[in-house]
Amino acid sequence: MVRADDVRAPGASSDTAAPSVPRLASPEWHTYRDLRLRALADSPDAFSSTLAREEGGGDDDWVARLARGVASGTDCPLVAEVNGAAIGLTWARVDAAGDTDAHLYQMWVAPGSRGRGAGGLLLRAAIDWARAAKLHGLVLAATCGDTPAMRLYTRAGFVRIGDPEPLRPGSSLLAHSMRLGLLPLRAP
Repeated sequence: MVRADDVRAPGASSDTAAPSVPRLASPEWHTYRDLRLRALADSPDAFSSTLAREEGGGDDDWVARLARGVASGTDCPLVAEVNGAAIGLTWARVDAAGDTDAHLYQMWVAPGSRGRGAGGLLLRAAIDWARAAKLHGLVLAATCGDTPAMRLYTRAGFVRIGDPEPLRPGSSLLAHSMRLGLLPLRAP
């Protein structure tokens, strides 16, 4: 299986401040919680959840969420780091038994670290994980518009599928589902 912790920015050596992308481990729930809450505070229009909803959980909820994901074998929680400091995250997951596509959630990079390749490395690590799991595709939803996130996904080969839908119930913002095919299509 491809190890996400082996992913480094192109051309980076071990002594540079290039991002790396390890998988989160259960004891790192503080890191996960802090990044997730920072993401929701910084970019509320990028996620279907809200800061108010996720701040309400106690430490036990965060511990359990990450532990379930790490132990599941169908989840891939990733963190982007520079010199050991967490600067971004994403979470890939197969939602239900028998699904042939994984879904990508929670993609975010801290504002001061954007433009340095961390988003691309997070995305590449999630794609590599899904390919290693022999999944057919990777699906995500991105807020509609000409945004850095939408450009990143398009450059990676994601294509829009279906019609835009509300970002979350009651929202006037729309999100577009996108999919990246991972396996060659077979002729009928």
